Amino acid sequence: MFIKQLYTNCLSEAAYYIESEGEAAIIDPLRDTEAYVQLAGERKASIKYIFETHFHADFVSGHLDLSKQTGAPIVFGPQAKTNFTIHSAKDGEIFKLGKISLEVLHTPGHTLESSCYLLKNEDGIAHAIFTGDTLFVGDVGRPDLSSGNMCSEELAGILYDTLQSKILPLEDHILVYPAHGPGSSCGKNLGPNTYSTIGEEKKTNHALQAQSRENFINTVTNGLNAPPVYFAINAKINQQGYQDLNEVKLKGATALSISAFKNAAKEDKIILDTRTEAEFTEGFIPGSVFIGLEGRFAEWAGTLLPFDKPIILVTPTGKEEETVIRLSRVGFDKMEGYLKGGFDAWKKSGESIDMIINVDADELFMDMPHDPNLLVVDVRKEAEFGEGHIKDAVNLPLGEMTDVLHLAQFEDNQNLYIHCAGGYRSVIASSLLKRQGVHNLRNIRGGWAMIKEQEGLKIIKEASVLN
Repeated sequence: MFIKQLYTNCLSEAAYYIESEGEAAIIDPLRDTEAYVQLAGERKASIKYIFETHFHADFVSGHLDLSKQTGAPIVFGPQAKTNFTIHSAKDGEIFKLGKISLEVLHTPGHTLESSCYLLKNEDGIAHAIFTGDTLFVGDVGRPDLSSGNMCSEELAGILYDTLQSKILPLEDHILVYPAHGPGSSCGKNLGPNTYSTIGEEKKTNHALQAQSRENFINTVTNGLNAPPVYFAINAKINQQGYQDLNEVKLKGATALSISAFKNAAKEDKIILDTRTEAEFTEGFIPGSVFIGLEGRFAEWAGTLLPFDKPIILVTPTGKEEETVIRLSRVGFDKMEGYLKGGFDAWKKSGESIDMIINVDADELFMDMPHDPNLLVVDVRKEAEFGEGHIKDAVNLPLGEMTDVLHLAQFEDNQNLYIHCAGGYRSVIASSLLKRQGVHNLRNIRGGWAMIKEQEGLKIIKEASVLN
């Protein structure tokens, strides 16, 4: 028996490769399937099954493309209705894989079709459970992303019943392999590890402690941030189907000359620049949106960019295809090429450029007493802001900067000093503001990490947010 977790950090997503006697199964594959096919080839195994734990909301699954490549059936648990052919498994159904087996446990609550897969070894002893978004390390899946018509409280009640009847009776030694790790928006507060055991979760996971149904419902439904806007889009794509990734890559990885790029930019397309924030602030094509590959790239792209507009790319050299693939993972299919030679080619040709002024935290504090029009804009999450911020700072979380109406709150004579925790999100925010015509801004290099170290700073905390 061989099990491998294939973890994608920028999405906090875990797919799984399981193998016995030359037969393999993939659980919750990403849209780009090459890693699974390659691993099976290296191990001289054939992929027999593709198991899905539910309709994922935070990424586009690779089930369709992988099934086309391998001929393996796509298996969902009960109540999954799709626009493509699947094997709709029954609760308790067993799938043989070499000398091992996987049993379907229908575990609704996160979504109605959510299911776990209990792996039993060669001796028929339960060894591991692949829990999808039903059970995380230290948490459970949020109950407000269902593809059905139930409210979050109703689903939370179903999830409570699921945990009581399907998860808590499992033996302590069984390994827990969830679909997500820390940083995922599919739960409220996931633990730091990407796997655990049933016994450890019984001890430490708040959702598995003895409590009333009512208390559980209140706990898992209170304090939920609004899900990223792309979640509903991705869940629908995973249920209805999508364009072949090879076609998306072929068009997205097309090199565009400067003249072709300029003509494309006139057609109301998004110019997406994926270089580092340091490179972007020093110079970029006017109107570009910055989302750097080095951060939680796909997640922020899905949150901030429209899905109905074509995208043309400015990428680091050699990162063109990677950019297209990572965008496709969250459902973007309308990439129409990249600037050949990147920003350097644009700059050398004498085309107009824009830039963002960077200032250090000490410069901000030198300017504050002398500029009555200075406004600090903190683009961290509300909870981060509540834990500590500059007096009179305005909190405009980056995740809410998808509507230009938010920009109406700024006056023409205001000088905006923008910061986040470390510098990545504030450059994204600055690029969005500049794209909407707000140019009197500065980016605070190093963000809150540097600001809070300034001598004499009085940190303001928001008790209403922290409670």
